[in-house]
Amino acid sequence: MSKLNQSSTEQSHVEYFIEDIGYQGKSERTQMAYERVLTEFSEYLDSRGLAVDEANHRDCMAYIHQLRGELEESTVATYASYLNRFYDYMIRVDEFTENPMSIVVEEMDERINTDPARRDISVGEMREFVASVEHPLHRATILTLLKTGMRAGELCNLDIRDLSLAGQDSEIRPRIDGRPNSVYVDDTPTAGSLYNGERRAASNKRKRATTIPIDEELETVLHTWLQVRPDPVSEADPLFVSTAEQWGQRLTPDMVHHIVERHAREFGWYRDHGGPEENVTPHYFRHFFTTHLRDRTGDRGVVKYLRGDVATDVIDTYTHDWGDRIRTVYQKQIYSLL
Repeated sequence: MSKLNQSSTEQSHVEYFIEDIGYQGKSERTQMAYERVLTEFSEYLDSRGLAVDEANHRDCMAYIHQLRGELEESTVATYASYLNRFYDYMIRVDEFTENPMSIVVEEMDERINTDPARRDISVGEMREFVASVEHPLHRATILTLLKTGMRAGELCNLDIRDLSLAGQDSEIRPRIDGRPNSVYVDDTPTAGSLYNGERRAASNKRKRATTIPIDEELETVLHTWLQVRPDPVSEADPLFVSTAEQWGQRLTPDMVHHIVERHAREFGWYRDHGGPEENVTPHYFRHFFTTHLRDRTGDRGVVKYLRGDVATDVIDTYTHDWGDRIRTVYQKQIYSLL
């Protein structure tokens, strides 16, 4: 019998999900946003004689299609992401066996402009923003995203073994042994799969595993974080863990989004219902990294390598002399944020 049936035969899947994200520490505002979207979706399915666990990808596509006549494209994308996360979560807790929204999201990723015209933030302005972040975890999380260009999910999947810092006495991966001050971002982890002995909540969307240099600023901030990091709950020894209600548990992408949103909102860079053109999010930091480092280096190959994008010629060119090419260019050109 599923946990849902064990807990209450009357409780709907939506109510179960909303209750769980409340336990996870999601804000009341976030819970209300999910509840509104999921309730509207449930009512749509009900009008077609379906329950949320009976919908297939065509039902989901039809729902998203009818939204396009009523809402802005960015809002439609938000609805789709909420539904996708709902189904993904229900699979992870063994309530559902498949995610009918996954195909819809893939289709939308191909149709929607994934790199819209975004807020233009200078390095100086970003430096002021970083200075306003004092919490060691928040500061380390934000600076890691800004200095490496990795995605929120990739940051969450980092374990201590993926990090090589001067003076570090913990065991590290062979891939970064002899490459001090670097971080290894694997391309293997996927949501729901076991990786380094722990079932992961996020996927690394990187096409190729990548070793990224760490400059002095990020090294300092990471050392500060490691000095106060709570003992991790997981034996995988995650690099970034919660210091809030989920004390010691691996950060999730939602937690990272909440951290960034909180500080961006305080800085005037985030508002409710603002689109990607306006709001600063973890993905914006990847855009910032790409734009500024590409402009500084004039070398798209270096940036594509660091981002983990597909480029066989780039991989061949830069991995054979990683220390001479990637590290030298990166250390010379990476922007200062402290």
